[in-house]
Amino acid sequence: MASRWLSLMMLTTMGSAALACNIPVFRYALERWRPDRCEVIVFYSKNSGVDSLSDWGNYLPSRIEGVARDSTVDPTRSLGAMSLIDINTADAEHRAIWDRLSESSPIALPYAMVRGDVGSVKQMELWHGPLDSLKSSYTFQSPARQGISRRLLAGDSVVWILLTGHDRDKTESARKLIAQELPRLAEQIQLPEGIGLPGSELYSEVPLLVKFSSVEISYDDPKETFLVDLFSKIRADEFAKGEPLVIPVFGRGRALEVIPGDELNSQLMTDLTLFLSGACSCQVKEQNPGFDLLIDCDWNQELYPGGDEPPPASSIGQGARRRQPLKPELLDIPSGR
Repeated sequence: MASRWLSLMMLTTMGSAALACNIPVFRYALERWRPDRCEVIVFYSKNSGVDSLSDWGNYLPSRIEGVARDSTVDPTRSLGAMSLIDINTADAEHRAIWDRLSESSPIALPYAMVRGDVGSVKQMELWHGPLDSLKSSYTFQSPARQGISRRLLAGDSVVWILLTGHDRDKTESARKLIAQELPRLAEQIQLPEGIGLPGSELYSEVPLLVKFSSVEISYDDPKETFLVDLFSKIRADEFAKGEPLVIPVFGRGRALEVIPGDELNSQLMTDLTLFLSGACSCQVKEQNPGFDLLIDCDWNQELYPGGDEPPPASSIGQGARRRQPLKPELLDIPSGR
């Protein structure tokens, strides 16, 4: 596991030298990487009365394009887009999806599916169910993700998720290791020099900290079903064996990897943290490892006055928008946080 990640990170950090900057990966991702968009497919039939739904906002988050027929959502700040599919006139792709969903038993319309890219897996199915249950399904937000986004926007460098497993001993071992390692990493990690200089400017007022925290999710928490299902699909064999899963999250809710408890150790945590705290030599998001969690958060609005995106990070004098240079600050994190 560790050697695989070291090889991958070496390839990632060997990006174009012309794009190199000294902003840490976790901070560059927070300020500049747009979260991947999802697609909400709504299956309906003209005979099902779907045309009487005058306000899609009753069923979908407001930042899904196509929710309200009389308004639009900025594509650069939306969660994704809605596709309306009439099952009577569906194309071959959507017809195959519908046939598979409805093959075991009849399904009441309208019916929704949410899908999106998860790492190398394109358009993974993330959720499906009756349209009127989508908002209450915790697909686009949950207590854990709300807490993670608040921490990242407050300056946490990386938030480590511990998804508990059926094996209590392995879960406790992972819990103790995380509690032990995060204070050590916060004390030992050094950020790159030259942050704030031309080509390495920061634009958000979020403090630049070396700060790591953790959040625990129970495998049977009904409010975290979306995350539990997502992580357990990625590590199906290990999760089925009862192992806990550990997920370092940075930027705008980007998961670096899903790590089984048996593979978690001090050296791996150090290697991954060094990568995330190192200079962002390769600024192209798609060339970096990881996948985005589906978080209903307007990151630009939270990071920048007016919600405008910052200019490109390679020009001299781009730091003028900041009121003052930001300096790294080392903080000790109490064990067990």
